[in-house]
Amino acid sequence: MISWISAMVKKSAMRIMIDTNVIISSLLKQGSIPDIVLNDVCENHDLILCDYIISESYDVAKRRFPNNIDVLDDLFAQLRYELVPAPRTGEIQIRDVKDQPILNAAITYGVDILITGDKHFLELDLEIPQIITPFEYRKQYINRL
Repeated sequence: MISWISAMVKKSAMRIMIDTNVIISSLLKQGSIPDIVLNDVCENHDLILCDYIISESYDVAKRRFPNNIDVLDDLFAQLRYELVPAPRTGEIQIRDVKDQPILNAAITYGVDILITGDKHFLELDLEIPQIITPFEYRKQYINRL
């Protein structure tokens, strides 16, 4: 009876947003830390993406691998994620205005963790969302002993 009840209780999942640079890095090298992190988030947590991250991912892909956009199409088709709009304005300002919609979306939609390699995000001193690199995420949430 106890095992049946515990099977019914869903594991507490965090709401995690992954920035464009991590998504692109995960595509470029299978088995890399960004790839491991993306897979872990998809398997164990709720992936939250905003429309701005999707659009920016395509812009970067068109510049970096214009003949292989279908790889990005396949990734977004396979991922299970919640798509949220990116508000253009917000209370907390970031130095790089191009990143403002992503920060606004993370705050507005209750993201617990924002995973990024972008130094402008990493300079912010926020408790929620926690802003960390893929390496820090792996160290704190995957390699727990």
